[in-house]
Amino acid sequence: MPARMSESFILRTYPFREGDLIVSFFTRDQGKLRGVARRARKPKSTYGSGLERLSHAIVSYHQKESRELVNLNSCELVDSQSAFAPSYEASVGLDYMAEVSEQLLPAEEVNERHFRLLVAVLDFLRTGGNLWQGLNYFALWSVRLAGFLPDLPISLDSREIAREMLVTPVAALTPRDWTKETALDMRRYLQHQMESHIERKLLTPSILENL
Repeated sequence: MPARMSESFILRTYPFREGDLIVSFFTRDQGKLRGVARRARKPKSTYGSGLERLSHAIVSYHQKESRELVNLNSCELVDSQSAFAPSYEASVGLDYMAEVSEQLLPAEEVNERHFRLLVAVLDFLRTGGNLWQGLNYFALWSVRLAGFLPDLPISLDSREIAREMLVTPVAALTPRDWTKETALDMRRYLQHQMESHIERKLLTPSILENL
């Protein structure tokens, strides 16, 4: 089967055999896929930083019809998230975005709007946007794009923030003193809905609460 090239975000990697990695990546045109990156853990790996969490890359891969896992050929980095490395808070925030995407996105189902959500929020954070504002925006839209958005039994202030988020790009939201307490009840409720939907307790929210 000929190789395919897809614009992608790397969501998660797992060690596999000696020197290999299992890579979960979200493509713009094929949805979420999992594949094997041969020798990716070797010192002279050609993948470089292209397989880091939430790296924006052009991934080349091919797949046999009888196999669930694709084979990765190369990973050309488009945009790295290395600028966030010095900030522990931002690194945990990126872990949260990657974990939510990994758990909510079904395999091999195209979701252009979630892809654009990742692009928009990462651009917002990279240009100095407030971390909590970006994460609340991402959480709300992830739940909506996943196909479920229940009534929000939360405070009036949080409901007003949520309504604005659903009609306004993240970079154009009303300036506020965005701390993690700004919409804590909204984020906790959305988190509960995510975990009910995926039937799995997410790992990173408890770390975010302790920041």
